[in-house]
Amino acid sequence: MIDHVVFNVSDLAASRPFYEKALEPLGITVLAEYPDFIGLGEGKVPYLWLAERQHVTQSVHVAFQCGERAVVDSFYEAAIEAGGEDNGSPGLREIYHPTYYGAFVLDPDGNNIEAVCHKEE
Repeated sequence: MIDHVVFNVSDLAASRPFYEKALEPLGITVLAEYPDFIGLGEGKVPYLWLAERQHVTQSVHVAFQCGERAVVDSFYEAAIEAGGEDNGSPGLREIYHPTYYGAFVLDPDGNNIEAVCHKEE
């Protein structure tokens, strides 16, 4: 079981609005704030931390599981509106399995952020 993950970002002021908007459809919000880092999650405990640090996290792929395909679509739309770069629009990825429905967006530092639903439509 993973407790939390930290992304070192180059510019917290740029990354924060991206993550807030992109992850809102998944119910993930800012739960903790400090001068150089924030914690996001659901409920009371943050599990995704963004920290402005010199050594930036790059080329990471993180996938957030969704209960419905419509949430994947909402994530993608919100992430693009927030300035994310398209890295794979919502759709089936049958190469993984017949009901793998995902969308991919690059964050401000180039990390591949995904929302995925494994359920049938």
